[in-house]
Parts: sequence; C-alpha cells; structure tokens
Amino acid sequence: MSFGDPNNPYGQPPQQPPAAPPTPPGYGYPQAPPGVPPQGYGYPQQPAYPGYPGGNQMLPQTMPGLLVTARVFLFIISAVQIIAALAWFYIAAFANDISNAADSYSSSSDDPFSAFSDGADIATGLLVVIGLIAAALATLSITLGVKFGKGGQGIRITTVIYGALGGIVGLILLFGGLDSGMASAVILPLIWVVFAAIITAAPVVPSGTAWFARPRY
Repeated sequence: MSFGDPNNPYGQPPQQPPAAPPTPPGYGYPQAPPGVPPQGYGYPQQPAYPGYPGGNQMLPQTMPGLLVTARVFLFIISAVQIIAALAWFYIAAFANDISNAADSYSSSSDDPFSAFSDGADIATGLLVVIGLIAAALATLSITLGVKFGKGGQGIRITTVIYGALGGIVGLILLFGGLDSGMASAVILPLIWVVFAAIITAAPVVPSGTAWFARPRY
C-alpha cells in the first residue's frame, strides 16, 4: 500500500513505528523518575557512640556506688562545717561581750582594760572571719553534693579540686598528730584524709567520669 509522495505537503504523513512498552520496575524497589539514576542501597547507619572514654559501653542509668559514698561524705562534712561555723560565731559573740565589758571598766587609753578591750575586738573580728569561711565551705559542700545528680564537668572538676585540697590539709594535720605522739590527735585527721581521698577519687574513676559525661535531656 502506497502512502504517496513523502515530499507532498498535502499527502498523508508517514506512520511512526509503535513505541516499546515501559519496562516495569524491579520487584521491591521504588521506581525512580525519568532522568534520575537509580540510587544504591547501603547498610543502615550505625548509631553514634557517646563522647566520653569507653563510649561504646552502656550509659549509666544510676549513680555509681563510689559517687553515692562521696555524696554522703560531702553532706556529713557540710554538717560538721555548719556546726563549726555556729561555734565560731558563738565564740566571737562571747569575745565581743568581753570586749564591751572591759571597755566599760576602762577610764583612759593607757588603762589595761582598754588594751584588753582592743585585743578582744581583734579576736572577735578574726573569729567572725573564720566562721564565715566555715559557712562558705559548708555551702560549697552542700552544693557539690546536690549537683552530683545533674552536674557536668564543672561539678566534677570542682569536686576533685575540693577533695584534693582537703586531703592536703588532712595530711598536714595527720603528720602533726603523728609527731605529737597522741592517739587522739591522729584519729580525726585520719578520718579527714579518708573522706578527702574518696571524694577526690570518685569523680576520676571510669564510672564517675561516665556519670558526669552522660547526656542530659
């Protein structure tokens, strides 16, 4: 069958060959749009490890036992420091009363009562300063103990420094007690050193490091 002259503009246009049917996509794979190369399928993404030493271990859900012990020691120390601060304030008030009484008996600046009153005033000021230092240390001990639950690296480093300084003071007192030869002068510094050693070591061991480095939401 002839379709006429292909150059005739009024003739019937030549027929095009039928298009091939589209190839169905592979079973189980999503079909990519035309012109987009198929994407490869890799392995599932691995979860990121926590950013602390030994991060491939499981995150601690509860506070480690050594940290719990250090926390209890901090609260015990804070109680002793509060009692000491109150005692220093009481002694300072007593010294102030003595100063006022001596000043009432003084008749001139050369009077012995006047010199005694001045000395009592100086002692009162020193006792108040010591009491304030004890109160500040008690506040620090309580703050560190409370922050163990949610604190981060700042609380950890502060606790280590605080425990180390306390251990140095305890060692000085312990050596002084040993040099005196009195058993009563050794017991309290020895307890002091033990408490300081545990408070210093608890945040440094791997379990303590992991606890303070855990993520918080």
